[in-house]
Amino acid sequence: MPRTYEAVYIFDSALEDAAITEKLGRFHALLSPIGEVKVEHWGRRQLAYPIKRRENGYYVITYFTADPKALPEYERALKLDDGVIRYLVSLHEHELGVPEARRAELAAKAARDEDDDDEE
Repeated sequence: MPRTYEAVYIFDSALEDAAITEKLGRFHALLSPIGEVKVEHWGRRQLAYPIKRRENGYYVITYFTADPKALPEYERALKLDDGVIRYLVSLHEHELGVPEARRAELAAKAARDEDDDDEE
């Protein structure tokens, strides 16, 4: 069953933009993504602390839907690539804010509270 994921990459800041785009294409080809892969380039930024003796990195965030069985090979490729300083892949369940299920619970509770107020 396909799931939606969010991946954050920190590339070596010495890499050219074309090389980063090529690497992203190669990584995402391993996933066989279902649908579109949304890519946000945050650009070069200073790291909060040195990683592998590097002070700066190139940040990229992607959102994609893929089969969980494809993730081990995808993460293996990320680990082996020297241009990737760090990465994090996590489930992307929904946008920030109150989850839909919780929103429905809150609305139901508000309706019950309103009914209780009317009875008094």
